Amino acid sequence: MQRVSVLGSTGSIGQSTLDVLARHPKKYRVHALAARQSVDLLFEQCLAFRPVWAAVVDPIAAGKLEVKLQAADSNTQVLQGLAGLKQIAADDDVDTVVAAIVGAAGLEPTLSAVEAGKKVLLANKEALVMSGQLFTDAAKASGACILPVDSEHNAIFQCLPGEQSDLAVAGVSKILLTGSGGPFRTRAPESLHEVSPEEACAHPNWDMGKKISVDSATMMNKGLEFIEACWLFNANPEQIEILLHPQSIVHSMVQYNDGSVLAQLGQPDMRTPIAHCLAWPQRIFSGVEPLDFTQLGHLEFSAPDFTRFPCLRLAIEAARAGGDCPTALNAANEVAVEHFLQGGIRFTDIARVIEKVMTNWTRSEPKSLQAVLKADSEARKAAEIHIQTLHLHANRHTG
Repeated sequence: MQRVSVLGSTGSIGQSTLDVLARHPKKYRVHALAARQSVDLLFEQCLAFRPVWAAVVDPIAAGKLEVKLQAADSNTQVLQGLAGLKQIAADDDVDTVVAAIVGAAGLEPTLSAVEAGKKVLLANKEALVMSGQLFTDAAKASGACILPVDSEHNAIFQCLPGEQSDLAVAGVSKILLTGSGGPFRTRAPESLHEVSPEEACAHPNWDMGKKISVDSATMMNKGLEFIEACWLFNANPEQIEILLHPQSIVHSMVQYNDGSVLAQLGQPDMRTPIAHCLAWPQRIFSGVEPLDFTQLGHLEFSAPDFTRFPCLRLAIEAARAGGDCPTALNAANEVAVEHFLQGGIRFTDIARVIEKVMTNWTRSEPKSLQAVLKADSEARKAAEIHIQTLHLHANRHTG
């Protein structure tokens, strides 16, 4: 019986994880669940899976959950704040931690799981983007097993030889990282400044949260995945190529020196990579229907247009620069996306804010978690300042 903590259980990845776990009650036991503030859904999950712990970041929401659980005669105990998340991530009674908290908020609890030597199902790409060297060093020191849940990285993992970590020695010539191109793959670039938050969140293939959906629309999501792939597979940026694949059937590929290309295909359903990671190195049923190749039609592939997707260019540049540049990139992006979702800036301003922060960024090599968090904080402040500048310019123009 594998005991599992799900960090971010009320999000799309968390809900998909619980769907897979519910199909295998004799193999898995939900030990702990965690959310930021979605009390009602977390309460339902607690009643369904009866975890020992439920951690809620927001203290007011934690109090509401505790009252609801007590009224329902539930034995689940409530923890709150970052300390609660870190506790259930490193709990001695936990075997597997699903790291599915979106954004920088997932860094510290995910790192706690890694330092505790857990089997970590990594869906929180930002944790590795922000603290790549610290993260990988901690995994080596603790013996933690890091398994990628993102569909693209999971596909690459399945296509690489498991016994060889050096890509060159394994005969790998290139990692081909695919992306759908999001909802604006063919939209006229000059009209992108008119994009609304609702349009940006309407992904054609995947059902995701708002922040990730906007990242997909700007292709920053693919940029963050590019950086993550460098760390996960010990690859340099020149060994990774991004391909647009609007059907989201080929989740990524690995090209070898002999001309072979291995690809992983499947439905655009996150339960497949989640099930793969949960059971690895075995396989379990995920609830996903297999592909019907007679109905697939044609599969398209093309190179991304960096003028349409400047965020992708900025992410690749940050990967090449290294140090704390990816940390700054991620922080600026999170601030800009939040302002866009609230209607404070235009869709095209997201890239402008990030580029402004990165252009003025002084690179350093973070040697501690505190240094990473400091860089994150400074980049957020810089992004906020630039957004205020955008507002001033807009007000002058309208005035």
